[in-house]
Amino acid sequence: MSRRPILIAPDKFKGTLPASEVAAAIGRGLSEAGAAPVELLPIADGGEGSMEMLVHARAGKIVPAQARDPLGRTVSAAFGLIDDGKTAIVEMAQASGLWRLAPEEHDALGATTAGTGELIAAAIDAGARTVIVAAGGSATTDGGRAALEVLGARFTTTGADLKELHERLGKVKLLVACDVRNPTCGPNGAAETFAPQKGANESEVELLAEGLREWAQLAKRATGLDPAGEPMAGAGGGLAGGLWAFAGAKLHPGAALLLDEVGFDQAMRSAYAVVTGEGRLDDQTLAGKAVFEVATRCRQAGVPCYGVVGHDDVDAFTRRVMNIDVEPAALPLQEATGEDVAQAAQRLAKRL
Repeated sequence: MSRRPILIAPDKFKGTLPASEVAAAIGRGLSEAGAAPVELLPIADGGEGSMEMLVHARAGKIVPAQARDPLGRTVSAAFGLIDDGKTAIVEMAQASGLWRLAPEEHDALGATTAGTGELIAAAIDAGARTVIVAAGGSATTDGGRAALEVLGARFTTTGADLKELHERLGKVKLLVACDVRNPTCGPNGAAETFAPQKGANESEVELLAEGLREWAQLAKRATGLDPAGEPMAGAGGGLAGGLWAFAGAKLHPGAALLLDEVGFDQAMRSAYAVVTGEGRLDDQTLAGKAVFEVATRCRQAGVPCYGVVGHDDVDAFTRRVMNIDVEPAALPLQEATGEDVAQAAQRLAKRL
């Protein structure tokens, strides 16, 4: 076997194992089966794990910070700094994530992004001049209004005073890593698609959708930018669209942006093969998730791509299109352990 490394670049097994643990388990399994050397590069798509991914790959640091959770309680959170502190990574889920709430606390109508605004402010105060906001895993559907208010915006029912917001941001460049492509409004909007996962019943979904329609109209009046139909603007319960319309943020597909930030392409081209993975390979994977982006880049570069997944729910044709050879652990995600992943990697090693 070539002594070029096998690049291990998995996403998290959501709700079970973070990407760093998945990568370590795959690496252990391959090494124990004699498929070495390996190089670990945990990945993310703008959801949970994005901060860890960038800080790990770019030798940055994690900075503790206090912020409000979705219900306004002060919690210990963090943001990441890379590039000698010039670039920050603010993971929305750190403060405004659904994981912050017990199931009985889910409050789709009341949850706000204030804590995310506080983390952005803290990153700017720490000296960051580029802030990457990972807009995934949220408990919120407020369009980013509370985050923008923390940063200095003032809203009425008819308009917006953005002077303090623009002074606060100054020459700061905001980039939003979006883990979904949904717009703010419409049948595939932030409320219609994701609010039920955040505890909203049918009538609450309608209220949230109406609120986002009014929010989009306000944005258009105040800035000339309309997030209603803007692709990716619905990420983070509309946070992406709010930052885009009012704060001048640039929206990017999260997986593509983050893979570029950690130098994935160079590592891939130096590798013998790539092993990626996630908890469930399914139709959502094809909507720009990290594993799909990895498989696509491998196919374009002619690098063999393999996957270790909890469950494989795509058909053979889809796997051929992705050009990925999958080894499923075939266990309920809540029961999957690092050892299960390592054993799947050992089985996969026989095909490398």
